[in-house]
Amino acid sequence: MDKIEHIGIAVKNISEANKIYEALLGSSPYKSEKVESEGVKTSFFRCGESKIELLEASNPDSPIAKFIEKKGEGIHHIAFAVKDIKAEMERLKNEGFMLLNTIPKKGADNKLVAFLHPKSANGVLVELCQEIENK
Repeated sequence: MDKIEHIGIAVKNISEANKIYEALLGSSPYKSEKVESEGVKTSFFRCGESKIELLEASNPDSPIAKFIEKKGEGIHHIAFAVKDIKAEMERLKNEGFMLLNTIPKKGADNKLVAFLHPKSANGVLVELCQEIENK
């Protein structure tokens, strides 16, 4: 793993959360987008080499809606940048980690993503991120 790519934070209202993080970090989000496949609206803030991703549920059945219902707002996941997501998924599977998906999928911020089950990482949802190369 190369670095912490971002920390995902589940929020009830992304507009209100954007105001809080703009004040906290002294900058506006550099990107906002909807990820229909995950049922979320996102905003990304830069923080040094890492990023903060705010996530608001865009439908009541999304994983973020269920997370907030169960645990409330707060840290949802930690994401690590990887160069070869498929190789890293295979390596982690061989190390005994439970993968939540068997193939990478397109995520926010021009990334291929895959997740590790929190049960295999001390209760933390881990996301692997690989930059999608535009050719």
